[in-house]
Amino acid sequence: MARIAVGGFQHETNTFAPQQATWDEFVRADAWPPLLRGAEMISGVAGYNIPIAGAVKRLTELGHSIVPLAWAAAAPASYVTEDAYERMWAMLAEDLKRQGPFDAVYLDLHGAMVAENTEDGEGELLKRVRGIVGETIPVVASLDYHANLTPEMARYSTALVGYRTYPHIDMAATGARTIELLDRLLREKRPLYKAYRQVDFLIPLVWQCTFNEPAKGIFDLLGEIEAGERSHNQGIVSVTHTPGFPPADIAQCGPALVVYGHDREAVEAAADRLAAAVKAKEAAFAGELLDPDEAALRAIELSRRAKKPIVLADVQDNPGAGGTSDTVGLLAALMRHKAQGAVIGMMIDPGAAEAAAVVGEGAILRRGLGAVVGYAGEKPVEAAWRVAKLGDGKFTGTGPFYGGARFNMGPMALLTDDASGVSAVVACKRVQAADQEMFRHVGVEPARVPILGLKSTVHFRADFQPIAETILVVRAPGAHITDPAEMPYKHLRTGVRIRPMGPVWRG
Repeated sequence: MARIAVGGFQHETNTFAPQQATWDEFVRADAWPPLLRGAEMISGVAGYNIPIAGAVKRLTELGHSIVPLAWAAAAPASYVTEDAYERMWAMLAEDLKRQGPFDAVYLDLHGAMVAENTEDGEGELLKRVRGIVGETIPVVASLDYHANLTPEMARYSTALVGYRTYPHIDMAATGARTIELLDRLLREKRPLYKAYRQVDFLIPLVWQCTFNEPAKGIFDLLGEIEAGERSHNQGIVSVTHTPGFPPADIAQCGPALVVYGHDREAVEAAADRLAAAVKAKEAAFAGELLDPDEAALRAIELSRRAKKPIVLADVQDNPGAGGTSDTVGLLAALMRHKAQGAVIGMMIDPGAAEAAAVVGEGAILRRGLGAVVGYAGEKPVEAAWRVAKLGDGKFTGTGPFYGGARFNMGPMALLTDDASGVSAVVACKRVQAADQEMFRHVGVEPARVPILGLKSTVHFRADFQPIAETILVVRAPGAHITDPAEMPYKHLRTGVRIRPMGPVWRG
């Protein structure tokens, strides 16, 4: 069977965020594995819902020989430092040169990486890989749903395969699908045509959810195009659409798609059909956004009659999109309005979590909470915080998104302000609140909470929507600005609308 080089380099870059992605961020473990290289990579990714885990499993099932390179991921943040980018590339380059030749290369990439030395982290990486392995062997990569899929990424890869769900419950499955496509290419050895299209408007992340329209219908159509063309022998082998990652100030920011197949005309026609369908839905990418006080008051009123939690999505402080996960707009509003029994998480405040661990359960901490980074000039919320429960931050995710993830969050605590009845789940490492185990770890059963504040944009829906009475979207201060029209862009390409049906970027 074939000899396949396998590696990956994952980062989702919010160029407007206050914290950079340094080398240390890629080396350490949080919800995902730490930096892995060589044979340890195979066992190190097993059981996680990440693309490389699905790819390794499928390669093994198909009997191919895996040549492990290196893999690393860091939490979303601002620019990847040049030092981190070049250190990771040095590992990949050394392994590709030392262990080649190969029959093919598989890479687990994100698609929205921006580094200090390149605004197209993946396009540059794929170009460098081609410089080592040549133009003839297949180079395939799995991509995140939020990839800003660039012309260079399409040019230097043989095929790109993206997630089809947001929340991303199909990450490992996407890695497996990528390998199945690669296996087919190796067996059939037929010419593969590609058709690449960009869409000329930016889509806010909060309205990209595939549980709801219009994204649900678009991805249903994507599957129909792929299956229908195959059944009619039109030669379509793969279709990928990435709605994009708006908080990236680069020329190629925005939605894109790529279609692969053996019939050039069919490939071009399929790409045109899908692009037209996305454009036709432009006006539907919209919804209600509440300020923190509106959200708190409405949640309190709804909770009086509700049988399940009222969920407040603190979308602009989502650490999964570069937020600091420590802003206090929603927390302060819940406390102002005395939202009895409300719990918000995860608040990332290492000082508070560590202090709680020192004083112990039942003790009172008189200190500020949150606003550690101080985004938008925020100040910590001062209160007499009771240490209701402590945890060591080590637990395993059980939800559809983080299922199998082995968390290592440092000291954690449930801190309660008895004056308002509001509690916060506090941790030391940034990770978005997308798994119920984050709350259970400190004694909170999410389904029994009247009001639940979550620092997440959409991923929380996989595990929390089934237990929610309703979900309210909150626009509190945070580095993940929900409306792209409010972002201070400088580098977008001319002609892109900076929100659906919105103003056109003129440079």
